Amino acid sequence: MTEVIAVGIITLLAVISPGADFAMVVRNSYLYGRSTGLFAAAGVAGGVLVHVSYTMLGVGLLIASSTALFTAIKLAGAAYLVWIGIRTFRARAELTVDLASKPELTRLGALRNGFLTNVLNPKTTLFVVSTFTQVVNPDTPAWRQAGYGLFMSAAHLLWFGAVALFFSHSALRERMLRAQKALNRAIGSVLVALGVGLGFAR
Repeated sequence: MTEVIAVGIITLLAVISPGADFAMVVRNSYLYGRSTGLFAAAGVAGGVLVHVSYTMLGVGLLIASSTALFTAIKLAGAAYLVWIGIRTFRARAELTVDLASKPELTRLGALRNGFLTNVLNPKTTLFVVSTFTQVVNPDTPAWRQAGYGLFMSAAHLLWFGAVALFFSHSALRERMLRAQKALNRAIGSVLVALGVGLGFAR
């Protein structure tokens, strides 16, 4: 139950922390409308599954081949959570979103846009790897690991779907950006606490 809670908290904080995925979905929703934004959100969720797939395979092989190396990567993952938490806590500037007018974007284009933005985002790579190295151990069954991955993808789909709905209405745009900024310190504090706690956990 403890590892389930840890995965849930880390995933939710990672999802709502502003980044490239957020900026891309905001832009597409604001410029092209709700439907395009929702397809971009679906692309982001699909990209998460790619990160989860190679992470599950890599972590499984790592556990089987070298416990010491796995422990070292686990500690590095905990340190990353602390580092990104400190950066998030100290962030003061609002997220910059390019709202320059561009040619029409199709739904397929928006899906591809969201997918590539997430797959090529090193922040998502590090968050997924960090999360799995903190919670996966030799006794964690593959079905539970797959469940974690599906939860991560679903969380991204729900959050960025909500972002698309909000930002397809211009009147709500500034309000949501202010809310994102206000969350930075809370998110950063919890990430630091999680990183420290998981780093010292056996």
